[in-house]
Parts: sequence; C-alpha cells; structure tokens
Amino acid sequence: MVLYTIAMPWLRSLCLAQKSEKKKMFGEVSHDVEVDVAASQAWKLYGSLELSKIIEEGLSHMVQKIELLEGDGGVGTINQLTLIGGEGMPEQIIGKEKFTTINNEKYIKEVEALEGGLLDLGFNQYRVCFEIIEKGKDSCIIKSKVEYDANEEATSLASTVPSLQLEAIAGVAKDYLLKTKNELGEFDS
Repeated sequence: MVLYTIAMPWLRSLCLAQKSEKKKMFGEVSHDVEVDVAASQAWKLYGSLELSKIIEEGLSHMVQKIELLEGDGGVGTINQLTLIGGEGMPEQIIGKEKFTTINNEKYIKEVEALEGGLLDLGFNQYRVCFEIIEKGKDSCIIKSKVEYDANEEATSLASTVPSLQLEAIAGVAKDYLLKTKNELGEFDS
C-alpha cells in the first residue's frame, strides 16, 4: 500500500505529461533537378539575392512579396516573405527567414524560418538547403532539401508544403537559368 501511495502521484504526473505532449513529426524532403548550365552559373543565382526576385516573379500565385530586411545576401541576411494563403489557411502568411549558411566554394546555401510564416502554422523548425553540384562543364544538379520539425496540427501541411515548395523553386530557377543562357548565349562573368 505504501508503494502504491508513493508511486501514484508520480504515475499520474507521467500520464498527464504524456497526454499533454503534442506529437511531433520530423521530416526531410528533397528534390533534384539537372540543368544544362555550369554549376558556377547556377550558383550566381542561388548564392545571391537574385533568387528571391526570381521566386517572387515566377511564383506570383504563391508569393506576394519577398522583402530584404537586413543584410547583403550573405550569412545573417533576413528576408520577410509574404505568401498567399490557401484553403484552410490565413489569406496572407507573413514570416521571416535568415540565411544561416553560404558556402561559395561548395555552392551550399541554407535558409531557416526565423519567425511567423510556417512557424505560426505548427512548424517548430523549417530549414531549406540548396546545393549546386557540378555534373559536367555545362551541366549541374540543383539539390534542394527541406528539413522540418512539425507539431501534430501541421501534419497535413508537412506532407505537401515542403515538396511543392522545392519543386516550384527548382522549376522557376531552371527556367530562368536556361532562358538567360539562351538569350545571352552565355552568362556575364
């Protein structure tokens, strides 16, 4: 009886803690696309603020505005994104992102959600990673990846948003790179 009396409050608090804990979903989604431009040329787009302009123009049905708040495109740069909401979401989704990694030698860029946006919709962490991999002299692979940690209420978003985002960004970037290559014959050095 003494053991039961001592263990009962502990067991009750354990059960209550488990009930109140929200289930979390950790995930990673990736998307690769091959582009017939040199890796260095693709990096000129991905490693700069130009990518934000291309996303804003090419995905105007999803992105209302991307505004530079702080920085010059390097590590520490902060953008504010105003996204157009969808069914079952707010009309506008406003959030901030921060460039956390820019590696000009390895052609790697990482961007993390800082506040608002998807974080307000149940994501605890949302990181987008881009890597440009040289395939040949005039060919590269754009590897995009989203890593996230989401609460249970964001499960339906987590199953679609990251993959749609990666495919959309890769599509407009590829179109821009090929169009620019074809219009100019080659990129400015």
